[in-house]
Amino acid sequence: MIHEPAALDQMFQALSDRSRRGMIDRLGRGPASVSDLAGPLSMALPTVMKHLAVLEKSGLVRSEKSGRVRTYRLQTEALAQMERWLAERKASWNRTFDRLEQFLADDQPERRTT
Repeated sequence: MIHEPAALDQMFQALSDRSRRGMIDRLGRGPASVSDLAGPLSMALPTVMKHLAVLEKSGLVRSEKSGRVRTYRLQTEALAQMERWLAERKASWNRTFDRLEQFLADDQPERRTT
């Protein structure tokens, strides 16, 4: 479980934007430069940089600069934290639905006899 709710909030907020999700999808195939990430987007380079700053602040990506090229990499552990959080919620919901299903199954014979 993620021990810092603020970190989880930042990750979900970062992923709330379609362009940033597209960047995450692209980085899922491997590291990419700012130019590579900006290529398919119809926005100015400074805007792309702002989106990347949001992703980096959230911990979803990290960057390295070599010469004049800044390369971004996906931080898979951050995605794994989100996945664990979602899995915990899903397990809880499934337990609730299982209890409801059992309750309804137990209650059904009583309805037939009344």
